[in-house]
Amino acid sequence: MILPAAALEGIAAGEITVAFRRWKRPSVRAGGTLTTRVGVLAIDAVEPVDDVDEEGARRAGFPDAAAAPEELAELRRRLARLDRSNPRGPWTDATLRTIAAQPGVRAADLAAEAGVERLRWKADVRKLKALGLTESLEVGYRLSPRGAAYLSAQE
Repeated sequence: MILPAAALEGIAAGEITVAFRRWKRPSVRAGGTLTTRVGVLAIDAVEPVDDVDEEGARRAGFPDAAAAPEELAELRRRLARLDRSNPRGPWTDATLRTIAAQPGVRAADLAAEAGVERLRWKADVRKLKALGLTESLEVGYRLSPRGAAYLSAQE
């Protein structure tokens, strides 16, 4: 499970005590731990929820329950900015979908399929990773839970 830097800082400060994720299947389990750059986090519970209430939103570091969709909107804005700044044109959605469809495939193979030079492909994927959307594997990449949730919200 990838947590954004701001969330990790809030957790370290004791301001954030819960995290909400949209998963096909959980990537953590109750009683487990998660090693992060701010330390080892204990996973006390993993429970399905139908909706995030105001208290839950505040405990997760959002000012209110309406802020979670705002995070998605901000992510869309940042990806649109990356698309606009690339001389090849829009690439973020296609790259995320390619990684989702082919996890663990070598960067050189994915780049060739996309018609992009390998180092350019890897640089682009690092931009997506910085947003918490992808994870590097020993060989290739996969979507992070956040990346999968983002793609799911686009459909």
